[in-house]
This record gives sequence, structure tokens and C-alpha cells, in this order.
Amino acid sequence: MTDLFKHHARGLSSPAENAVAIVPDDAADLATAPRALFVGQGGDLALTLLGGDTVTFGNVPAGSLLPVRAIRVRASGTTAARILGLW
Repeated sequence: MTDLFKHHARGLSSPAENAVAIVPDDAADLATAPRALFVGQGGDLALTLLGGDTVTFGNVPAGSLLPVRAIRVRASGTTAARILGLW
């Protein structure tokens, strides 16, 4: 497949090139800190961010794309599901 944008620099505002399904876990960090999280099934999303802050995004609607750099999606406090990490 031809990539017409292969000579363009990638940045934080560039479209995602990778995605991984995320299973919330209170003890394990994500293997890669994504640039954004996609929430397929709405609910609360409890995160530890790259900077160390722990926050909960309440009542995130299904189909939301959150531009956050999370290192952990915590099981405790997360009711959202079908979460994808994008980078």
C-alpha cells in the first residue's frame, strides 16, 4: 500500500498508526503510553496519567476519544469498556 504521508514528520496531533485493546488493571502499567484513549462503551474511566496524577473521567460517552497520556487504566473506578489505546 502506498503511504502518501511517509515523508511527513509525525507529531502528537498526527492520526494514530497503532491501537491496542486495554484491559483495566489496578497493578500493571500499560506497555506503551498511548497518545489517546478511545472508549467504545461509555462509563467512568479511572486513570493514572504519564505525569503521575490519578484522575477519574466521569460518565464518558461511548465513542469518545480522550487525548490523554495514560500509563494505567485502573480497574477500580472504571466502568467504561471496549477501551483502546492509540498512538
